[in-house]
Amino acid sequence: MVKTNTFLLNLMSSPGSGKTTTLLQTIKLIKDTFRIGVLEADIDSDVDAKKIAATGVKAIQLHTGGMCHLDAKLTKQGLDEIGTEDIDIAVLENVGNLVCPASFDTGAIKNVMILSVPEGDDKPLKYPKMFKICDALIVNKIDTMSVFDFDMKLLKERVTKLNPKMKVFPISAKTGEGVRAWVDWLSEQAESVIK
Repeated sequence: MVKTNTFLLNLMSSPGSGKTTTLLQTIKLIKDTFRIGVLEADIDSDVDAKKIAATGVKAIQLHTGGMCHLDAKLTKQGLDEIGTEDIDIAVLENVGNLVCPASFDTGAIKNVMILSVPEGDDKPLKYPKMFKICDALIVNKIDTMSVFDFDMKLLKERVTKLNPKMKVFPISAKTGEGVRAWVDWLSEQAESVIK
């Protein structure tokens, strides 16, 4: 059964940006407030779904059969399978890349992307569509800023030119730094739909 007041979040990023680690930190901070379900989308494997399920939240693996994205039809199949009658926030952890997922509507209420510091501050120039369609940007791995040539101010300027309304949350999913601000925003967005 799918209920209509479940908040669906589409989480996108490149492979290795820290989607699952960010999600684990997020779950830790909100699982006592919200009932969470996670739809893990990958071409193959169920490694991430097992990690998420170990936190005690509902999780299923969606195999895309070689496709580099999810669309609304596949998302609905996943929601039907997981069942949302006991889920307040459903997170779609989309297939890892910055090209395909930006072009397909999943039916999500909010689109969020993660960019990690090692990927560089030039990604808005290379993948503008992804930055244009997202409501928030999580900049992960800020604990590595001293190692990489990454300019946070320049990144924010580039993002603002493409999407002036986008919220930017610098975090370290590894240490937990900055995660609370991201979680507070997510909670506020979800509460407006759930209540």
